[in-house]
Amino acid sequence: MEGLKVWRLSSSIARPSNLRQLFGLGTSSGLVRCLDNGAAAANATNTRFPSRNRRASTSTSTSTNTSDREAVRAIRLKKVEQLRSKGTEPYGYKWDRSHSAKELQEIYKDLNNGEELDSESHHVSIAGRIVARRAFGKLAFLTLRDDSGTIQLYCEKERLLNDQFEQLKTLVDIGDILGASGSIKRTEKGELSVKVDSFSILTKSLLPLPDKFHGLTDIDKRYRQRYVDMIANPEVADIFRKRAKIMREIRKTVESRGFVEVETPVLQGAAGGAEARPFVTYHNSLGRDLYLRIATELHLKRMLVGGFEKVYEIGRIFRNEGISTRHNPEFTTIEMYEAYSDYQSMMDMAEEIVTQCALEVNGKLTIDYQGTEIQLQRPWRRETMHNLVKEVTGVDFTELEDDLKVAKDVVLKAVGLGLDSKDKSSIEACPSLGHLLNEVFEIFVEPKLLQPTFVLDYPIEISPLAKPHRRHAGLTERFELFICGRELANAFSELTDPLDQRARLEEQVRQHNKKRAEAVSVTDGTGEKKNIDEDSMYEVTLDDDFLTALEYGMPPASGMGLGIDRLVMLLTDSASIRDVIAFPVLKISQ
Repeated sequence: MEGLKVWRLSSSIARPSNLRQLFGLGTSSGLVRCLDNGAAAANATNTRFPSRNRRASTSTSTSTNTSDREAVRAIRLKKVEQLRSKGTEPYGYKWDRSHSAKELQEIYKDLNNGEELDSESHHVSIAGRIVARRAFGKLAFLTLRDDSGTIQLYCEKERLLNDQFEQLKTLVDIGDILGASGSIKRTEKGELSVKVDSFSILTKSLLPLPDKFHGLTDIDKRYRQRYVDMIANPEVADIFRKRAKIMREIRKTVESRGFVEVETPVLQGAAGGAEARPFVTYHNSLGRDLYLRIATELHLKRMLVGGFEKVYEIGRIFRNEGISTRHNPEFTTIEMYEAYSDYQSMMDMAEEIVTQCALEVNGKLTIDYQGTEIQLQRPWRRETMHNLVKEVTGVDFTELEDDLKVAKDVVLKAVGLGLDSKDKSSIEACPSLGHLLNEVFEIFVEPKLLQPTFVLDYPIEISPLAKPHRRHAGLTERFELFICGRELANAFSELTDPLDQRARLEEQVRQHNKKRAEAVSVTDGTGEKKNIDEDSMYEVTLDDDFLTALEYGMPPASGMGLGIDRLVMLLTDSASIRDVIAFPVLKISQ
């Protein structure tokens, strides 16, 4: 906005007793600088603020902020009444726009400073939220922001009809949504402006926006009130625009290869396709428990049994587990299945999806993620889990005998120094060599996989839905894709033998129920029982209908699940999964 110099008001100024003057109610002409800092705008006629008042105290109490906010709301409600008393409805129905802010900036980019286009052909109409304003004498400047960007409104008293200029000064606040029409002008200082002939308040904002200096900086509040976050920090909205681009590019990429998008149930009779704690609900009419899906896998495989050869689904997954910078209880994945292919095909597909999305969003394949340069140029490294563990720890699991205790001793001797008690306990609790190999991988190798790496050939014990490896006993044809130390995708050559599948799932249920029985309760010495492992308390049941489907015959196939939230994190340089989910699950606000 032209010549705008914004003052940061101290909290001592923004007291309810001063709010009428601060918000420009009944002010005389003079410089009006508007900020939403609990008490939003200040009338500073013929006043110079002392330098000590240009920054607010960071220790302003929550109670003060709340009282100021309520005082602001009360004043704005009075403005709503004033508008209606003048016959103006402050919540409009529609506004016919001729251009967006970005379109005007592009069309008139060559307009010279001081030049004005006042002919009918250059008459425009725009709408958006007022995010800044200043006024003095018979002139006012407002910055209007729409979905595409910002543009200045240049308002002269003589040009506006009736008492619109006074309404502009006294009844329009930062945060209000306005429609405005007028001609095009570039000011002497180079600011492209709409020289306003008329305007209308389309939505009167009742609550103040965060102040201009600090925006909305409370992290929890940013997630909890994402709508305010996007107003205060426009770059946040850019992340969700990029997310939409990524979703479109994923669909474009897989459908160009002949995949068909399908939809499968969110409510399921058995939570299958992964090992995770489900959300449970109850269907009153059916009189039964149902589960929010923890994966789309088993129903997509039913589609292959039914005759589809290439299917995919982009959908929400729900897991009743922990929350972290990488985990949200509901998240989005794409799962896809291709008949007559194996897991090698899915490596190519994973590379294609990620690189095409990177080019669409960033225009290049070398990106920065949290200070680390990531090279996405193909082909990516492909290495077995055994070789990666040997490379990092020196332990060669192919040389270990089947004696689990001896294997644990070898591992702890090799990596025990500096190992924390939690990781040591996890290693000691492993029920098989396959689990031990995976545990060592997760602790020591996974964090080091910064550049794109396909980790191949997982143990059969932790891969109940994957086909046995055709050359190596005890392993499966499975890979996971890691970038920046995080799993991004998981894929198999799919298990199609119905008898083998039933045996593996039954063993998985047996192992879970054993763990569940051990974790049900212990006595803490006071006679009180307490759960020692909440994540093991859920019930696991077989999906018998899926096993029945396999007995009709599923063609050889490969399948892959790819985490869209983590892909968006990577391509937008976002540190937390909450930054890429518009409305993440949070604790109840106190």
